[in-house]
Amino acid sequence: MLSALRAASSTRMIASSAFAQRRAIGDMARLTLIGHLARDPELRKTKTDKDYVIYTIATQNYLPPNEDGERPASTATFHRVLSFRPSSYEYLTSLKKGTQVYAETAFEVREADPEADPTTPQGQRQVFLKHQLIRPLRKPAVESEGADESMSSESFDHTSGF
Repeated sequence: MLSALRAASSTRMIASSAFAQRRAIGDMARLTLIGHLARDPELRKTKTDKDYVIYTIATQNYLPPNEDGERPASTATFHRVLSFRPSSYEYLTSLKKGTQVYAETAFEVREADPEADPTTPQGQRQVFLKHQLIRPLRKPAVESEGADESMSSESFDHTSGF
């Protein structure tokens, strides 16, 4: 019986020491959004003449019911996302306003500069969303009758990291 306990104990020590010797994985800040494109994505240039694409995803915030049991009207939050991947520019700019999308972004929070004017971007806390992946879920609603709102697999490459 003692030999069985010793064997189990040594197995646990080997497993825990193997785990302890693994390399630490880097930290990550990721935000997942499901919403609608608020406008067509557009290609822009930085001050240093570097291209990037900017797009905005609108998400709905549904508040809980009040004491009367009535639910207040939902509000929208707009998330501006930047892409600095040249391989994704053509794909992103092909998406249209109103398309429902699933998007993954990395994000970075920059604190306000205490010396800066509070009315300037430098004087305010800033959240930067950097494009990682986007997948269209549904086409924008069209006004003609009989329009199919679901995305066809031929319309977009669902497996791309764009």
